[in-house]
Amino acid sequence: MSDILKADDLRNKTVEELNADLINIRNSQFKLRLQAATGEALKPHEFKAARRNIARIKTVLNEKAQAGSAK
Repeated sequence: MSDILKADDLRNKTVEELNADLINIRNSQFKLRLQAATGEALKPHEFKAARRNIARIKTVLNEKAQAGSAK
């Protein structure tokens, strides 16, 4: 999961799609943690990418929530 998600692409998704993406990224982050704990070969840059993608999705979800409550 080293794909970097763009905020513009995320803003075009629905809340359901964003929540599904968030769950998928959290699952991949969990798998990365398991790999690190068991000493398997891992890619350290994927930890950072997953953490930042989670932050991007949460930011867009918060923007959509605030826009919905402002109307």
